[in-house]
Amino acid sequence: MKIGLTYDLRSEYLKLGFSEIEVAEFDKDETIDGIENSLRELNFETERIGHIKNLVSLLSQGKRWDLVFNIAEGMYGIGRESQIPALLDAYKIPYTFSDPLVLSLTLHKGITKHIIRGANIPTADFFVVENEKDIAKINLPFPLFVKPAAEGSGKGISERSKVTNFNELNEVCEILLKEFQQPLLVETYLSGREFTVGIVGTGEKAKVIGMVEVILNEKAENNAYSYQNKENYTETVEYQNVTDSIFEKCAEVALKSWRILNCRDAGRIDLRCDNKGIPNFIEVNPLAGLNYLHSDLPIIVYKNGYSFTDLIKIIVDSALERVKNV
Repeated sequence: MKIGLTYDLRSEYLKLGFSEIEVAEFDKDETIDGIENSLRELNFETERIGHIKNLVSLLSQGKRWDLVFNIAEGMYGIGRESQIPALLDAYKIPYTFSDPLVLSLTLHKGITKHIIRGANIPTADFFVVENEKDIAKINLPFPLFVKPAAEGSGKGISERSKVTNFNELNEVCEILLKEFQQPLLVETYLSGREFTVGIVGTGEKAKVIGMVEVILNEKAENNAYSYQNKENYTETVEYQNVTDSIFEKCAEVALKSWRILNCRDAGRIDLRCDNKGIPNFIEVNPLAGLNYLHSDLPIIVYKNGYSFTDLIKIIVDSALERVKNV
């Protein structure tokens, strides 16, 4: 079986003049090496495709694959993560992870939270700021937390994201609106413990493969699992396996969220507890990072007795089961 690999390579975009923050969600060379090595260990034939323009070129040449292992983040628009899956759907080529609807929906944190709240899943009260005029319309109690609505890898999140009065709120919103040119999510600040939950599988077969608590140390930026904390996690963050009674509560919220959003194959749900100790949905990552050294999902599976190749096999098996059922 031939598996193609689609991805956005950080080094390629840096050579084109993009900044480190612009390519923060893109993959390092070692990530693609790790995935390809595991696929070959599982006896699959592989072909590197790369970004969407390479995919378009190869498709026009008549290239086809039995399955595409897709981790491409895309560059522009709220549908950037869904571009390659939509193109593959047009050619009836199966692929790993979620479909275009899910990837477009979940990239917008505000719209995702509307669905989560509608399903009676705990999530902090929120307001979506589209422009500067919206800031005055926010009617939520301080402290609040502000972040871009459609970014990952902690982009736009720093210790200034927690605001305690209107002046701070106005200042941070104005800065982020200008910097990211997209809506902002403003939500009630959750003061409790933070967790990231690894999930594998699809629908009723989805299960929690592991869960860690994210603990910031004295070297970390305050208040948030921020871009800087994620980039420097070996110095700023401790990941602890969750073994106390909160595990089942977190697992229930995470699995319900995963299923209501129709996510597939593998990913992560981020949760944080409120002041009553209730786990609240923060966001979902249906295209979780797969750097075998540094990404949260591999770290979670390692802490629960799985290898990186085990994780890749679980993902591919889940995707191939859909192919059989078509």
